[in-house]
Amino acid sequence: MAFPTHQLRAFLRHLRLAGNRHSVHSPFVFSLVEEALRQRSDSPRFPDLEKLRGALLKDARFIPVTDLGAGSHRTNSPERRVRDIAKSALKPKRQAELLHRIARYFQPRTVLELGTSFGITTLYLARAAEQGQVITIEGSPGIHAIAEQNFLTADQRNIRSLLGSFDERLTAVLDSIEQLDLAFVDGHHAKEPTLRYFDQCLAKAHNDSIFIFDDIHWSVDMEEAWEAIQVHPQVTVTIDLFHFGIVFLRKEQQREHFRLRY
Repeated sequence: MAFPTHQLRAFLRHLRLAGNRHSVHSPFVFSLVEEALRQRSDSPRFPDLEKLRGALLKDARFIPVTDLGAGSHRTNSPERRVRDIAKSALKPKRQAELLHRIARYFQPRTVLELGTSFGITTLYLARAAEQGQVITIEGSPGIHAIAEQNFLTADQRNIRSLLGSFDERLTAVLDSIEQLDLAFVDGHHAKEPTLRYFDQCLAKAHNDSIFIFDDIHWSVDMEEAWEAIQVHPQVTVTIDLFHFGIVFLRKEQQREHFRLRY
């Protein structure tokens, strides 16, 4: 896997410092590692979703792209091929499956995703939370339209898909729900908005809410955001998986920060 220079350095540092389940002494975190973070032989597979991914990676259509976040390490062209967007924006199968296992482990009723992309990760989350609802927000109309089609193709009915910027949509979404069980923040890779969205979502969070932040080592700016989240007074446990940062608010937990290789 090729990384930009900063991410490569961060990845090598992560490999040097990260532990595995044998370095985890918290029963809560150890159970999460054993039951969700580790790939198990009985983990669900979704060939229909991977078929959608494969089609996106071959799609030569050009679509207009509205990038409301921190941009791409590769290009910020206003019109791009679907396959090029898919190659750079879609979470790899391994990461999508990991998100699915985490969501399946906690069984959230209300899931919020900031950054739909083409909806593959959304579908993995929705398959894990079939007794609940996934609300997902995407800022680019062309990308949003393809995600909507993917939801129809997959016949996944527990997804509420919204078009607009996070600043435009997030307040109303939070007002419309009683509580937030799981939030996956995958967009606008910059410190200030990441921390702002976290603070907004905390208003509907509860003791057992889970926050998952994507690309916490994407840049120095995002690493600063992750460090600020770790010391937030409501945060008790964090897990750095390099690609994802997982955050818990459980008051009964001792404040601990883990760096793991999963």
